[in-house]
Amino acid sequence: MIDVDAVAAGYSYVTLDVFTDTPFRGNPLAVFPDASGLDDSMMQLLAREMNYSETCFILPPDDPANDAQLRIFNRTAELPFAGHPTIGAATVLADRFGADRSALTIEVASGVVRAAIGNGDGRTVGSASIVAPQPLMLGQIFSASQLAACLGLDTPDVLTSAHLPRVASTGVEFIFAELSADALSRATPDRTAIEALRRTVVSPTGRASIYCYSRTGTVVRSRMFAPLEGTDEDPGTGSASATLAAMLLDLDMGATLSLEIRQGEQMGRPCDISVDAWRDGSDICARLSGRCVKIFEGRFTAKGD
Repeated sequence: MIDVDAVAAGYSYVTLDVFTDTPFRGNPLAVFPDASGLDDSMMQLLAREMNYSETCFILPPDDPANDAQLRIFNRTAELPFAGHPTIGAATVLADRFGADRSALTIEVASGVVRAAIGNGDGRTVGSASIVAPQPLMLGQIFSASQLAACLGLDTPDVLTSAHLPRVASTGVEFIFAELSADALSRATPDRTAIEALRRTVVSPTGRASIYCYSRTGTVVRSRMFAPLEGTDEDPGTGSASATLAAMLLDLDMGATLSLEIRQGEQMGRPCDISVDAWRDGSDICARLSGRCVKIFEGRFTAKGD
């Protein structure tokens, strides 16, 4: 049984809109800047209560060579890595450390993230660029018909000339599917079909979060559906955006690739995400960048019965 009274005093939080320079757009995020003393169960309860795509908690690092440890929770589970929480938390950390800190190293469950911090401009609390904690890893392949069923579409709506739908990761797994531009706007997740797809996923996590996109050159429009993880649709998915750049670079066979990704338009929360991928020996690495706007500051003051 959680002793709420024991942890209720002294836990502040800040909310940010990430991947935007305009309040009430972008992807909302809650950050607890000093979460020491909160256990796993309480972090999960707080994430469910905040009801954002993710809520994150900053802790002292396990390795003193790093600046902080970051734990990230969606509404139902902890994540090994996520893009917009790490970008938001990096700007909060930079604000705490002061203007002399333009680079940070942050521990997440899937590795260590290097963050470069940009200054605010009066409209934003700042910006950050983060390198995904793992190189590109490619996984299971699915049929176009399987993904079409999950998205309420017809099989021809799922484009396969570049790649079949497949799992890929640079720190957290997603299933990637390319769609026609029209199909992207029509996609509607079918929970029953996604549950059936998840039963076929060969992965330690068993995630069935679907990132679908339409690409024209270096401009991408995207959507991400994760109803089984409590997020029917996510306004801006940085970790998937970084992985998309790495996966497309692998397909393009080039040395580098830069993309500008627009997500969240159908939700009225447009996100602008910049991503880069490059080859490092046999690995493909990725970086994502975005701005943040501070919205609320508050304190956890719940009292038990």
